[in-house]
Amino acid sequence: MDIPRIFTISESAHRIHNPFTPEKLATLGAALRLAPGTRVLDLGSGSGEMLCTWARDYGISGTGIDMSPLFTEQAKLRAQELGVADRVQFIHGDAAGYVTDEKAGVAACVGATWIGGGVSGTIELLAKSLRAGGIILIGEPYWRQLPPTEEVATGCRAHSISDFLVLPELLASFGTQGYDIVEMVLADQDSWDRYEAAKWLTMRRWLEANPHDDFGKDVRAELTSAPQRYAAYAREYLGWGVFALMAR
Repeated sequence: MDIPRIFTISESAHRIHNPFTPEKLATLGAALRLAPGTRVLDLGSGSGEMLCTWARDYGISGTGIDMSPLFTEQAKLRAQELGVADRVQFIHGDAAGYVTDEKAGVAACVGATWIGGGVSGTIELLAKSLRAGGIILIGEPYWRQLPPTEEVATGCRAHSISDFLVLPELLASFGTQGYDIVEMVLADQDSWDRYEAAKWLTMRRWLEANPHDDFGKDVRAELTSAPQRYAAYAREYLGWGVFALMAR
């Protein structure tokens, strides 16, 4: 069980696998007013930076589930590094359909809503692990401006324009599912740059270290095309944010 190899290569040096900086992740934790001892479930937890830093800074405990063996191992090492391994655990597994026995005060899926077949299904999944009065966190792309053509949408790595909503429509969709939006923290172009551009150096270093790997042609193709594609499309059209929801 693993995610596609291009991601485990290009994001192997990332601590945060979405367009958030450490500062924005800390802002999100502070905005949620996390009480010490709050239990957090993170489906698609990546390298564990959210759980680990929130355990250090806000005294939470929690569990993260991720399909990548590499990222899961990095998360465990990060927990040890920050001295919070007694409060957070990381499980290599499929987050799709995962429901915890111990209800959480915060149930999160930050950038992996495919686990529930989209935003609506992921909210339904997270709600099964949430205690009464708890908060659901959804990390999801949206259109900063509507792409003028389907070509622009596919340049943003969407299948079509209909894959994402503009921000007002995304916020309205949470209400139609019976949730109040109680907080949000949005990526900006700088945090997008840090997420995307950091991949390029990682891929270049990987190519230098693995000249005979058969996967090298795929990495080379991605490194060659990614900077121009990102600058032309995603940087201008694609937004991303984390939205905090409470049931009405």
